[in-house]
Amino acid sequence: MTGDTAEGDADVVGMWVTADGHIRQELRADGRYDEARGNRDSAYTGRYTVTGNHIDYVDDSGFTATGDIRDGVLYHEHLVLHRGESQA
Repeated sequence: MTGDTAEGDADVVGMWVTADGHIRQELRADGRYDEARGNRDSAYTGRYTVTGNHIDYVDDSGFTATGDIRDGVLYHEHLVLHRGESQA
């Protein structure tokens, strides 16, 4: 959870990975995220907040995205990510 979340919000901190390991999204306890894509580390970085099971992302470049945790799976826009370790 981040400092901006309320009690009862989903615990999202950790590494989230697509089934093929190509996309690896680290959600940090300080409310920041770092997403690697393939061989490109830190392809996207920014901040996130959690409300219940919903995640709002704001990239450092300014674009926004959303995600939801359902049954232990992170559905982030068109991606499906599971808790895991970096494949890098």
